[in-house]
Amino acid sequence: MPDKALLIIDVQIAIVTGAYHETEVLAAIANMAASARAADVPVIYVQHCHDKYAPMMKGAEGWAVHPKVAPEPGDLIIEKTASDSFYKTRLAADLEQLGVQQIVICGLQTEFCVDATSRAAISHGYHVILAADAHTTGDAVTTAATVIQHHNYALGNLAHPDRRIEVKPSTEISFV
Repeated sequence: MPDKALLIIDVQIAIVTGAYHETEVLAAIANMAASARAADVPVIYVQHCHDKYAPMMKGAEGWAVHPKVAPEPGDLIIEKTASDSFYKTRLAADLEQLGVQQIVICGLQTEFCVDATSRAAISHGYHVILAADAHTTGDAVTTAATVIQHHNYALGNLAHPDRRIEVKPSTEISFV
């Protein structure tokens, strides 16, 4: 059994629609999911259940995973309420049960859930591979392009004595 898992974070209609490079990011995620499934690598979806933002509340139309990257039979789906996908979820237990040592991370939003989950994952002892071209966000304090570039650099250069976050293009990530 492979020691990797693909973690697809919050690729939900309400926030991916209109995000920076939406089409390219969805395609990169879909390609990685297909490659992971072909290699019998677990594909895990994390779905945010917001308590104040109506389009992301559980059951709302915008809460659904985007159909271009929708889960398939056998994929795991984990609901969360915090930016950190490990916080009060079964993610750590599922990863342990699957024997996962490496997590490939992609999804939304770069500066929130992708960042928080990547940092939490190395603190939980996982080797993290961040798909540089498969996470995105929208313009806010600065442009989405700047946010993505900044996070690819910052997350790839975090100081940690035992683990690191490897940042690479999705086409260079192998699931075999």
